[in-house]
Amino acid sequence: MNKLALKEEILLRVEKPARYIGSEINSVRKDRADVAVRFAMCFPDVYEIGMSHLGIQILYDMFNRREDVWCERVYSPWVDLDAIMREEKIPLFALESQDPIKEFDFLGITIQYEMCYTNILQILDLAQIPLLASDRTEDDPLVIGGGPCTYNPEPIADFFDLFYIGEGETAYNQLLDLYLENKRNQKSRRDFLLAAANIPGIYVPLFYESSYHEDGTIAQFKPTVEGVPATILKEIAMDLTNTCYPEKPIVPFIKVTQDRVVLEIQRGCIRGCRFCQAGQIYRPVRERDVEKLKEYAIKMLQNTGHEEISLSSLSSSDYSSLQELIDFLIKECSEKKVNISLPSLRIDAFSLEVMSKVQDVKKSSLTFAPEAGSQRLRDVINKGLTEEVILQGAKEAFLGGWNRVKLYFMLGLPTETEEDIRGIAELSNKIAMLYYETIPKEERKGKISIVASTSFFIPKPFTPFQWSPMNTKEEFIDKAYMTRTAVMEQLNQKSIRYNWHEADVSMLEGVLARGDRKLSKLLLKVYEKGCMFDAWGEMFKNDTWIETFEELGIDMDFYTTRERALDEVLPWDFIDCGVTKQFLIREWEQAKLANVSPNCRVQCQGCGATMFQGGVCFEN
Repeated sequence: MNKLALKEEILLRVEKPARYIGSEINSVRKDRADVAVRFAMCFPDVYEIGMSHLGIQILYDMFNRREDVWCERVYSPWVDLDAIMREEKIPLFALESQDPIKEFDFLGITIQYEMCYTNILQILDLAQIPLLASDRTEDDPLVIGGGPCTYNPEPIADFFDLFYIGEGETAYNQLLDLYLENKRNQKSRRDFLLAAANIPGIYVPLFYESSYHEDGTIAQFKPTVEGVPATILKEIAMDLTNTCYPEKPIVPFIKVTQDRVVLEIQRGCIRGCRFCQAGQIYRPVRERDVEKLKEYAIKMLQNTGHEEISLSSLSSSDYSSLQELIDFLIKECSEKKVNISLPSLRIDAFSLEVMSKVQDVKKSSLTFAPEAGSQRLRDVINKGLTEEVILQGAKEAFLGGWNRVKLYFMLGLPTETEEDIRGIAELSNKIAMLYYETIPKEERKGKISIVASTSFFIPKPFTPFQWSPMNTKEEFIDKAYMTRTAVMEQLNQKSIRYNWHEADVSMLEGVLARGDRKLSKLLLKVYEKGCMFDAWGEMFKNDTWIETFEELGIDMDFYTTRERALDEVLPWDFIDCGVTKQFLIREWEQAKLANVSPNCRVQCQGCGATMFQGGVCFEN
């Protein structure tokens, strides 16, 4: 083991010191002298959450297959260590070598969630890297961002040297080769960035600028130097079967959020829910070959000793070889006493049969995501799920031995009415009633337990709802209260527990999701006032955020409750995710009419993803 960056007395003072020591099974060690590029891969949250992220595991494995690159990991130190590092001026370090991040060539930050933005500044600050890209010198690492939030990178653009838009398996090697060539030729940081801006999927904010109308909307977004593209097309791995995948994922010392082998069976989703950003930006659906998945499953279980394997996908039920894969895993896993986890299943007879084979019924609850309380509103959002299907699925589940159900809904969806909101309570009650009607008293394993949870709808870029106004905080709270009241009026109210999301956090997420580059100064200011770990309820300082909006004269409503015109220039319009704006507008209009669009396998909707020449678009 390396000499640790933290002294023993510090490790004894902090919660979960195993977060900071590295040397886990399957982590990669290399000789510093043998590598030409050092890449620190960062997830801007605590170790337990970052270690559960599949994307970092894939890139970590891919980079470290190169002899000339050493990729290491870094996560946000929790507040206890954060305070000590500032007080004792200890620079942020990588887990594998325990070397300071500021000595690396690249700091790559995956950005999964808007409420992690202040943690990005924490990482840069503790690493002793200038927060603003414009202040960095030749001696500083190049800071690159990736992940779903880069589909609108503008609110954090001032803090990054470059962004990688899309899936990392395709262009990263080209970027690293360019960096080595730039280094050999003793060219400058700016020379590298200028050349990198012409690599597919790479966005360098330094070379672009916005001009504004008097009302604050964008007049024009354009390159400021010749030769860089006006539009950035996302990178996409079309041959998913033969891309890099980690056969030896790192095994953490402590329990993490996803403490299991993760098998990614496909990317994308055929369903076309109008609120779902992932369903649009990861189009078209691409599947991994089932034989390759069987091979990965065996190797990963052997190489980790994990006692659970999970299938990763936006909609596992739509994987065409699911039955064959499940049959194989049941045989393999039952011999090894390994549990199988099946998230993202649609609740139908097949799925319930599968789950009854692989799960301990006594310990598990079933999850349905109707998203809306009424059929009309489910049609608006294109959920493709009828009440009949939901109730039939629940009935099958009850007959199969389940008596605990989780229901997920959204409040504040476009066109929502009081009737839609009351529908949340009424649907929950119908499911409870169905249990008592279906299962004879003498066969019941206790009472039915239903947990109905609501989150607040946030319009996201590259969805048909990207033009939609968001509810105000007061409207959200009123709707949550209305839902709770409706639940209390139901016959089976004692069997229904209702949970709702924090409205303040949702409002801020709404600002950051559709924000522009003006928000960088807001993020800088709130970070200077002590905001970080905003995704953690006990850490979120809403008053500080509101106070800073007012100080800087930034109107939250401009980003949240305002409906956008269809011809407005949006901050992310320079990115091409393969789904055309014409398609999104068409779906927005269909939503207002509560018209359902068929899924990709039933009928092509002409979204634009055929441009990638593969996947579900070319199955037939």
